[in-house]
Amino acid sequence: MKRRDLIKSFMPLAGMWGLPSISRAAAQAASEYRRPKLRITEIRTAEVRVHGYQVHVRVYTDQGIFGHGENTDSAEGSVPLIRSFSRMLINQDPLNIEAAFERIRTSGIFAGAQAGQYITALTAIEMALWDLAGKALGLPVYQLLGGRVRDRVRVYCDSGAGRMTPGDERSLAKLKLIQDMGFTAMKIDIDDGMDPARFDRVNWTASNGEIEHMLAKIAFVRETMPKSIDLAIDMHGRYDATTGKRVAKEVEPFKLLWLEEPVPAENIDAMRDIRASTSTPICCGENIFLRHGFRELLEKRAADIIMPDLSKCGGLLEGRKIADMAHTYYVPFAPHTVTSPIGSMATAHVGAAVPNFLIQEWHWVDSQPLWKNWVKEGEIIEKGFIRLPERPGIGVEMNEEGAKKAQVPGTPWFEPAPARRG
Repeated sequence: MKRRDLIKSFMPLAGMWGLPSISRAAAQAASEYRRPKLRITEIRTAEVRVHGYQVHVRVYTDQGIFGHGENTDSAEGSVPLIRSFSRMLINQDPLNIEAAFERIRTSGIFAGAQAGQYITALTAIEMALWDLAGKALGLPVYQLLGGRVRDRVRVYCDSGAGRMTPGDERSLAKLKLIQDMGFTAMKIDIDDGMDPARFDRVNWTASNGEIEHMLAKIAFVRETMPKSIDLAIDMHGRYDATTGKRVAKEVEPFKLLWLEEPVPAENIDAMRDIRASTSTPICCGENIFLRHGFRELLEKRAADIIMPDLSKCGGLLEGRKIADMAHTYYVPFAPHTVTSPIGSMATAHVGAAVPNFLIQEWHWVDSQPLWKNWVKEGEIIEKGFIRLPERPGIGVEMNEEGAKKAQVPGTPWFEPAPARRG
């Protein structure tokens, strides 16, 4: 007689003998394993502004568990979209993340569900669902994404809004700060709409004077910082192909970690031509959405490194799919990240799970007090690395007292959505 059959036969006797504890134990042992039964009950939002505008989203369930997600950049205007998506989520099982994502994405085929605000709004929900699933199952998100291939992820410091000016005391102080914080890589911006050598405020063909100023900034940083600190350069996709090609060639002696978006990423052929003209690694992708958007970029070998933003391109599983697709082309994955410690830690879970992860961004050097008080766990970056937590879900919890300092005035803070009329 099988053990399970024996237990089942014992259950009526246990109850008859007035041994309810034995009866319950037997019933538990005899039942098949069942995952948590959850139902989505509500979705709430909070809007903040630090490095740009972000929306934080919480997905609540009937079991008291909620998941927390975050989106950025094209997040402005996404709150009404998030509310409209809730009708496809209420009463649904939050653990069926792919089904929820595809249901919302495909329903918007005529509503802009290929990119932009629609996908950014969906991204915050997708991230919150992963956090929720991890909490419900008692596992970190990276474990649900296939397990980790590294215990910590490398982070580079974006030097922030201040322009790097050779010999300037504030520039020197910031470079020292980045070095003292232990970062092994950093990035500076070399696009400057107010450069005195510009002759046209609309056309972004750089003059010889502008390019000389760009090279002087790079040389200043490279000479000031130790050679062990990698340097990336960002042009923010503002320039034309002529300028992009010239700059990519001129910066070759600096052996950059990458040159970021010398032209806008929507013209894949122009990006490919620049990449083919130089030995400088070309990086792009922060304004590309879904794996569908990265397909042509990879097929045409237009970039050496891709940098999707997992808080706007489709979310964590979509980020994993993009990274896996890039891996088949031997292209490194270096996510763009300007979000709070919540979105940054969520991104780190994907970085921990994919083999071709290179590095991820940190863009809060000018907002450090806010950053350090955003989550209850405090500082999550140590000497230029994020160590992945063992806690379930994303693994960090918002400190609302700290985060509310960045609240967009006049916006709700995780309050119930207003009742629908009619």
